[in-house]
Amino acid sequence: MADEWEEIRRLAADFQRAQFADTVQRLSERNCIEIITKLVQDKKLDVVHTLDGKEYITPAQISREIRDELYVHGGRINIVDLQQIINVDWVHVENRASDIAKYDKGVQLVLGQLIDDSYLDRLAEEVNDKLQEAGLISIAELCKNYDLPGDVLNEELSKRLGKLIQGEMDEYNRGVIFTPAFVARHKARIRGLFSAITRPTPVSSMIAAFGFQEHLLYSVLEELVNTGRLKGSVVGGRQDKAVYIPDIYSKTQNAWVDAFLKQNGYLEFDALVRLGIPEPSSYIKKRFKSSKLLFLRAACVGQALVDQVEASVEEAVNSATWTDIQPILPSCLSVEDMGMLIAEAMRSTNVQSSARVLGDTVVVSEKFISNCLSLFDEAMQQKAQKEVKNNPVFLITEDDLKQASMLTESTSISKKDKREAERKKKSTEGSGSVKSGGGGNAREIRIRKTKKKGRRDEDSDEETGPSQQNRSKQTAAPFMAQEDIVAVLEERVSDCPEEILCELAEHLVRPLNKAYQEVLRSVFLSSSSAPSRANKKQSMKDLQEEISSLYNNIRLFEKGTKFFSDETQVHIAKHVLKTVCSDVSNILVNFLAADLMMSVENPSTFTPEVRVKILGKLSEDTRGPLMKLHNCLNGKTIEDFLTNIETCAEVCGFMLKKGDKKRERQALFLHRQALMEQLKETEDPALVLHLTSVLLFQGSTHCMLHAPGRCVPHVIGTLCGRIPAEQQQLVSAYQSLVVKQLVSQSQSRKQEEAEGAEEQEEEARSVRSQLLILTPQLKDLTLSQRKTSTAED
Repeated sequence: MADEWEEIRRLAADFQRAQFADTVQRLSERNCIEIITKLVQDKKLDVVHTLDGKEYITPAQISREIRDELYVHGGRINIVDLQQIINVDWVHVENRASDIAKYDKGVQLVLGQLIDDSYLDRLAEEVNDKLQEAGLISIAELCKNYDLPGDVLNEELSKRLGKLIQGEMDEYNRGVIFTPAFVARHKARIRGLFSAITRPTPVSSMIAAFGFQEHLLYSVLEELVNTGRLKGSVVGGRQDKAVYIPDIYSKTQNAWVDAFLKQNGYLEFDALVRLGIPEPSSYIKKRFKSSKLLFLRAACVGQALVDQVEASVEEAVNSATWTDIQPILPSCLSVEDMGMLIAEAMRSTNVQSSARVLGDTVVVSEKFISNCLSLFDEAMQQKAQKEVKNNPVFLITEDDLKQASMLTESTSISKKDKREAERKKKSTEGSGSVKSGGGGNAREIRIRKTKKKGRRDEDSDEETGPSQQNRSKQTAAPFMAQEDIVAVLEERVSDCPEEILCELAEHLVRPLNKAYQEVLRSVFLSSSSAPSRANKKQSMKDLQEEISSLYNNIRLFEKGTKFFSDETQVHIAKHVLKTVCSDVSNILVNFLAADLMMSVENPSTFTPEVRVKILGKLSEDTRGPLMKLHNCLNGKTIEDFLTNIETCAEVCGFMLKKGDKKRERQALFLHRQALMEQLKETEDPALVLHLTSVLLFQGSTHCMLHAPGRCVPHVIGTLCGRIPAEQQQLVSAYQSLVVKQLVSQSQSRKQEEAEGAEEQEEEARSVRSQLLILTPQLKDLTLSQRKTSTAED
């Protein structure tokens, strides 16, 4: 037992000796670094190197040190400063700072700075001190002072309003904080100032004069107005155009407007603007919602005034007279407004078809115009009888002559058969005489008057329709000049202003000429109901002469095309074929249609289909040549037509007389005179340019030209070097203006409400004014060639 205790004491002594003995084997620094690196790589140890590489630090220690430094720096510290203090890489500091801001509600990361609530509380206390001292403080100024974003400051200060900050924030402008005392002081100033205002006053002027805070003023002003403390209203919103209008002024203003409308029946927009109403139209609509008002360009009129105008218009229509609306309308209304009011009155009374407006303000009944036309019936009849008696051939068209002939033929069937046999016999003799070169027995029909032929050439040269032909007929035998019509109206119509009579005469010229043509026609037909054999023979000679004259004109037109390029020659040739050549073909076809009882009064109404139908009923010998002539009308050259027309004339029994130099000069002269007459009368710029170019071409080349409108630029191009340079410049300038006018008219139809429409309208007015100036000059230039040309002829 003693041995065992002895062994135990010895072991204890060895153990104690081992504990106090020094270690012989130790780990080196390199071994420690390698071991720690290995542990970090195996993710068994999470440590971070310091920037000097002498120490290791754990992320938890970084977080503790960040919190400590945040506390030491008063609740706000920059991450860059933390990185220098903790001496680790910036990424680790940022990550730990972000984790702290994420999991700690009392700490937030703002623009690279950690900020806790204690700092914000102290900031709020400082803001409150400044606020109590100044009464107003701006978030924008705080942003500059504390180097913090406005949204963060706005949010944090809003949380502390009523707690640490004794003030309130403007609900319309979240960037300003007021104290109740400041608000009360300004409210009293605003209340006193605006209570003293008696006329409309811009709010911006009050702000500039008294130094009010803009948003606070608008808020207080709206509150005072809504509660009724201020008797007035603010118009224009919270903008520079905001105006405070006191009720006393509004009442006076409304009373004046109501009284003026009641007394005068209208309201002028300019007067309301001068009264201080910025938007008169909307004000009137809002003020008089239940009233029926007619809004014009510069004013609005009441129903009473509209009723007066309607009553005057209706009375004028019912009594078949005229009435001037201007005396019953306000003097402030413009001509445009008067026209709108009269148009509305005519629309309301449904008299648009039975009345028209003259002189802008005079409403004339259609019955009154008809009565004025009837004043000329007797004079028209007398003049027609006198003209038919003196020169029936000069005035009556080919259609009238044929109609008179048809009336004669219908009186006796036996006589008609006899004449038909005689016509066929003469046709055979005429055909033989043409072949042998003679012409004694051939039909020789002279056109009624070469002047009419010139008018016909003029019509076809300008590529116009039936309406233009009718106008040329009317100008051939006009009934009465406009001045004479005015003189008759002044004598027969009383109490009508002279300017209205002049405009009425202008409207009557055309219907009077048209009616005169009808009277002239009826008088001629009645006088020709039983023509003598000699007159009948003379009319056949006229037809022969007309065909020969048109044939020679076509030859002269074909000669004029040689001055142009091949392409332009084709366009002109097609135009000649469709107009003058078609007229000649229709005359021949209508002549043969008489045998089939298919002739018409006006051969020019024949369409290609009608010609083919008539030709299909003719005999083979006659149908063949005429069908070739018909096909030539769709060709591109005039030479083929001239070749076939000679054959067709021979088949029909006519002899084409080729004109000599004298007849050609006469045709040139008559053609030029006809074009000049039309040029004197027309005012259409495009037609003036067309006629001028053709006349200048004929004057410079001594060749007739029958060109469509599309070839006018080519005609003008041939004038270069043929006319003086000054004249060439005038024609070119006029051409460019006409092109601009046509382009502007085309564009205005496509866009009427597009942006820039006002600029286009201004440009169009400028072009029209230039055309009005140049048109007389161009006419004088062209018409001045008359003497020279006449001398040469």
